[in-house]
Amino acid sequence: MQNKTERQKEQILRMSGVNPLKCMRCGKCSGTCPSYDEMEYHPHQFVYMVETGDIEPLLKSESIYKCLSCFACVDRCPRGVEPAKLVEAVRILAIREKGGNHMTANDIPALSDADADLPQQALVSAMRKYSK
Repeated sequence: MQNKTERQKEQILRMSGVNPLKCMRCGKCSGTCPSYDEMEYHPHQFVYMVETGDIEPLLKSESIYKCLSCFACVDRCPRGVEPAKLVEAVRILAIREKGGNHMTANDIPALSDADADLPQQALVSAMRKYSK
């Protein structure tokens, strides 16, 4: 029988469709990430941590909510690894395990009013993430 970590890793890989073994850890994905400074774990670290089965810290990290889902990391990857899809899968797994979202779609308008410097892309991404 599989342990919890192995099941989580399998779920993430199945949901994302990503093969983390293709990653050569060049860091181009992280170098192009617009949320880099806001993230505890960067795109290349997500890939490595999923590959090694270090899932628990990712599930507890705020980084899964900082990703803009802009796919800049996907565009820059020379090996076709898709870190944004892994982040999305980890976020979905965290939501399913916690039994709720980090925020609701109703929280988003208040965020845009509170922070005039918030990029429009972040609002669109938040609506896409949290209105499912």
